[in-house]
Amino acid sequence: MYVMPGIIDYLKRYSDVSVSALFLDRVVNLLEEGLDVGVRIGQLPDSTMRAIPVGSVRRVICASPKYLNKHHTPTEPSALAEHTIISTSPASPGVEWRLGAGKTGMTFKIRPRLTVTSNDAAIHAALQGFGITRLMSYQVASHLAAGRLVRLFADREPPPLPIHVIHLEGRQASAKIRSFVDLLVERLRRNVALAQTA
Repeated sequence: MYVMPGIIDYLKRYSDVSVSALFLDRVVNLLEEGLDVGVRIGQLPDSTMRAIPVGSVRRVICASPKYLNKHHTPTEPSALAEHTIISTSPASPGVEWRLGAGKTGMTFKIRPRLTVTSNDAAIHAALQGFGITRLMSYQVASHLAAGRLVRLFADREPPPLPIHVIHLEGRQASAKIRSFVDLLVERLRRNVALAQTA
């Protein structure tokens, strides 16, 4: 959604370069898989890679106004048990959603009525008024801004997750990789959907 425009921009600027892009919802070891650059969401372990922060996102719970008008807006997380839940395998590998942070945080067991393997499918189902879902803020930013989806429990969301562009450090990184990283960092830092700190 936000990385591909940077790749296209880079390819247009440098006609002698080709890119092979891999989009996955799992952590990839760049060295083992022969990749030069990655974009990661979440805390990073120590590594031999250079990590450049470009923004942050949150996990947000949301539903369409159509659904909330018909089924009422839950005011407490415990009320989620009374609602139709749409779960995504990549974003919600378990059947628990966490709200808050630290000792004040709470985990709520959910019983999804619909589980999908695609975030786009979960968004589509929520937009159709089927139920409540939880996704990353950048995935639903345009729908929230347009009022097609409504954010629930915003004051109880877990802390934001950092986004980093990662790549090999120093001389090991070629000029082509450095120029791609510079372009990608600049584009991602300008994107308001990736600055979801509140």
